[in-house]
Amino acid sequence: MEKAAIYDSLKAEIDSVVAGETYRPARFASAACLLSQAFTPRFFWTGFYVVDPQKPRELVVGPYQGTLGCLRIPFGRGVCGAAAETGETQLVPDVHAFPGHIACDSRSNSEIVVPVFDGDGKLAAVLDVDSTEHDAFDAIDQAGLEAICASLLTV
Repeated sequence: MEKAAIYDSLKAEIDSVVAGETYRPARFASAACLLSQAFTPRFFWTGFYVVDPQKPRELVVGPYQGTLGCLRIPFGRGVCGAAAETGETQLVPDVHAFPGHIACDSRSNSEIVVPVFDGDGKLAAVLDVDSTEHDAFDAIDQAGLEAICASLLTV
């Protein structure tokens, strides 16, 4: 199956699994699990950093699959912080060339981070996917992950 079709299938599965679930961590955990299982080993770390309601300019680690993640990331710092700050997907072929990259695991070489907005259009989290491969993510990954994240809190 081609990659775009895998994303379409995963979106439908994730939408189905989380339909009716009101607890956000359960939604995020289900999405992280299904994405990780579908794309391992290319997806080395797959998970969410959630906007901390007590510190609204800071992300705190949420549900994920992979090695130990960073606990907190300020908006504007690293790839996740850049996505949170701009509200735009960050597609980074070489994290070592990204200014201010935070190395939670030194084995990561490329990364894609997609913002997750709630039903009111407010940033709720970012989906962070790391790979040990350089240039592991492309426009197909971006479109697929953005589609999943767009419906994650609205289905």
